[in-house]
Amino acid sequence: MSRVANNPITLPKGVEVALGGAVSVKGPLGALSQAMSDDVSVALNDGVLTFAPTNESIQANAMAGTMRALVNNMVQGVSKGFEKKLLLVGVGYRAQAQGDALNLTLGFSHPVVHKMPAGIKVETPTQTEIVIKGVDRQVVGQVAADVRAYRPPEPYKGKGVRYSDEVVIKKETKKK
Repeated sequence: MSRVANNPITLPKGVEVALGGAVSVKGPLGALSQAMSDDVSVALNDGVLTFAPTNESIQANAMAGTMRALVNNMVQGVSKGFEKKLLLVGVGYRAQAQGDALNLTLGFSHPVVHKMPAGIKVETPTQTEIVIKGVDRQVVGQVAADVRAYRPPEPYKGKGVRYSDEVVIKKETKKK
């Protein structure tokens, strides 16, 4: 059996789980749902979720661990939420949050406006910091990757949009 699936999920206070054709998780920050795989059986006993493969196949074993990880991310999302921090490095690079849009000045001849999907909030504590928050881990990561893709860090000066914990290794310029 998958080692990830062996770990049960203990539900925090205020989080409710409904099992059926899909696993639905409701908490103080919102609600999420994930379709169930036929290869995995999910049991809820006294606020503890357990996952087990329904047969002995490699596919069922892998799906048990995957379902456990996805449901754990849903439980964390509706109870605490997820956030990604981005930094803008470069002269004149600025960000400004306006409602559900993020206005970026990244050295292009035009400003870049990135529209946020539903359920995602964006904040700019300073002009060079962006904080993306939401309950769905996959969507938060994808939005952060989309914003970073406008101007990824370049290897010579390190200018661009980077994650706050990202290390950019700089190259040495060509010598004569």
